Amino acid sequence: MLVIPFLILASPPLFAADDVASIKIGYISQQSVAPPNLSNLDVPPENEGIAGGEISIRDNNTTGRFMKQEFLLETAFLAENDDPVKAMEELAAKEVKFIVLDVAGDTVLKLADKAAGRDLLFLNATATDNRLRQQDCRGNVMHIVPSRAMYTDALAQYLVKKRWRKWFLVTGTLERDALFAESIKQSARKFGGKIVAEKQWKFGPDARRTAQAEVPGFTQDLDYDVLIVADEIGIFGEYLMYRTWKPQLIAGTQGLSPSTWHRTHEQWGSAQLQSRFFKRYKRRMRAKDYQVWAPIRAIGEAATRTNSNDFAKMVEYLKGTDFELAGFKGVPLTFRDWNWQLRQPILLIQPTALVSVSPQDGFLHPVSVLDTMGQDKKETTCKIN
Repeated sequence: MLVIPFLILASPPLFAADDVASIKIGYISQQSVAPPNLSNLDVPPENEGIAGGEISIRDNNTTGRFMKQEFLLETAFLAENDDPVKAMEELAAKEVKFIVLDVAGDTVLKLADKAAGRDLLFLNATATDNRLRQQDCRGNVMHIVPSRAMYTDALAQYLVKKRWRKWFLVTGTLERDALFAESIKQSARKFGGKIVAEKQWKFGPDARRTAQAEVPGFTQDLDYDVLIVADEIGIFGEYLMYRTWKPQLIAGTQGLSPSTWHRTHEQWGSAQLQSRFFKRYKRRMRAKDYQVWAPIRAIGEAATRTNSNDFAKMVEYLKGTDFELAGFKGVPLTFRDWNWQLRQPILLIQPTALVSVSPQDGFLHPVSVLDTMGQDKKETTCKIN
């Protein structure tokens, strides 16, 4: 386990050190099963995620230096078999009270339960499990990354709006693929899509070799508008495109996909964030970078608006009706008070372009159109209050 303290000040401090209130933010990232690379030239950057956190700390300190506040980032990078509870306790011993999590859903629950009743708040940056917003929600966990239900609802709205209502669902063999497929089915029922056929991909892990031979027959004799693929770590989904029996649209985890961010997103002021990120890291900002940037900015916003580093005051603000985050998505981002999920528009992307942004026009809601995506208050099984 590697624990690294990280402090960034945007400029020289304006006040003496004794006058400055420190806000320490933790970041726990644990290695998981790495997705296959399409080629040796397509390797994820080593600083994916944490780079967004570093930019966010700089953003916080730009404002903080005028507010007598400084923001410090304490990081813990864990191997797959390292103990995340130990990392949490080490951060807590350093008076870290806000911890951004890049860990699996089961680990989110393990940490939340271990920290119950303590002055610790977790901000989930990567676990999309619907159950974390439903029956397994926790009052000390706030969710930055959208749930699978939000992602599939965002995609379903667009497909239904385009009148591509007949879907052929192809699912991988992993549990997470089945969970994504189940969300697709729920979204179909919610918005009027129809699963006209469903198959599981069982042709082995080397899709590059098998796709050319297997995909045409696999997709033959079916009447559908869109092939929706559920392949969350990318074992075979990319190889379905341009190999189907008939020329067909591909969507889901590959093809037209829902995401929090994309390198071509330049609307609503996002070009300046993209530019700052590229200038510093010489690469484009990725979705995971944004999902770590956002919770740290939310904490910074709470500290600024309350003019305090007091944990209770900051949490009250984050969970209150006055909280808004400028997330470069055209509308203020806020938290749902029934499961602490961040409301946000969701980008619909293809590999080299932004296609659309959901919610789509025409999908209405009595409170917020953002609540047309994911579990609405009337649908929730979360009991955190």
